[in-house]
Amino acid sequence: MNSKIKKILSKKNKTKIICLTSYTKNFSEILDKYTDIILVGDSLGSVLYSFNSTKKVNINMMIEHSKSVRQGVKKSLMVVDMPYNTYKNKIEALKNAKKIIKYTKADAVKLEGGKKIINIIDHLRKNKINVMGHLGILPQSQKGKFRYKGKTSFERKNLLTDAQLLQKSGVFSIVLECIETKLAKKITQELKIPTIGIGSSVNCDGQVLVTDDLIGLNLTKIKFVKSFKNIRKHIELAIKKFSSDVKKKKYPSRKYSY
Repeated sequence: MNSKIKKILSKKNKTKIICLTSYTKNFSEILDKYTDIILVGDSLGSVLYSFNSTKKVNINMMIEHSKSVRQGVKKSLMVVDMPYNTYKNKIEALKNAKKIIKYTKADAVKLEGGKKIINIIDHLRKNKINVMGHLGILPQSQKGKFRYKGKTSFERKNLLTDAQLLQKSGVFSIVLECIETKLAKKITQELKIPTIGIGSSVNCDGQVLVTDDLIGLNLTKIKFVKSFKNIRKHIELAIKKFSSDVKKKKYPSRKYSY
């Protein structure tokens, strides 16, 4: 087992796991100082390309961004989302997972879903591919308006079963996205592997957010997103000052000229 994954597993019930997204070397160099897991999420579709769905993200996009991220990661566990339509069956899933790991040197891949993809995860694990699970809201297959999961007894039962099946299949952790507070707590308590929450309360073993959201670079009104800093304001001030200095012939001065 990957030593970094062992470290993640050891944090269960001891200390919170920090996970954030990155799509570039510059971001990952900063994140790596404070995170346990760096996720190259297919959220890059909406964050960087203004796609209205993660379904438009392809494997080549994931690989190219992951190659950049890898250059900035030293200590954190690097996980890459397997994009939509890349794990339709276990043969394609293994081929694409191997391709991602070969070209990006990622430590693991993340797949969305429970019971429906258990045979695929089993196949990846038998072939020594490390897998992170993902339950709750599944952006790659979600239809209609997003709403939190675990509202009905049917949903609660299925999510708990899915979590147990994922654990049995050998995933090292599970992202719980927008799952009702009490259910997120129950799943976390019943599993031996860590849960990473996003919109699923403080009861999870760790938390993940899209970095561009938490620094205020990506404007969003999603309920579970807290903007910890308005970086857009600082960027605008810097651009404004550059523009002003150029017009006033203050830049480039002799100091910045050859």
